[in-house]
Amino acid sequence: MAYDEELAERIREIVYPRADLAEKRMFGGLAFLIGGNMAVAASGQGGLLVRIAPAQGDALIDGTAVTPMVMGGRELHGWLRVAPETIEDDTALREWVEHGLRFAETLPRK
Repeated sequence: MAYDEELAERIREIVYPRADLAEKRMFGGLAFLIGGNMAVAASGQGGLLVRIAPAQGDALIDGTAVTPMVMGGRELHGWLRVAPETIEDDTALREWVEHGLRFAETLPRK
């Protein structure tokens, strides 16, 4: 499944303009990187992938709309999958994108 182009455009409206921003196809989707570190992605499986501080994950996961990202059968700590219906509202999308941006800004530049 290809990533949602409309979602990618909505993310662009939130993250641009930033001098340290790049877009890159990753995980079957389109990732938005800050200083070389992925912050969020329009997922190829639908919805949004968000990078967060691993210690925040448990508080944000609800088991249905927000779940851990799973790759190769393993849960990836510090990565969340946000269901499409959760980010239909622009305010909700902005909140999730800002979670990812804030964490990516704390990481060493690549």
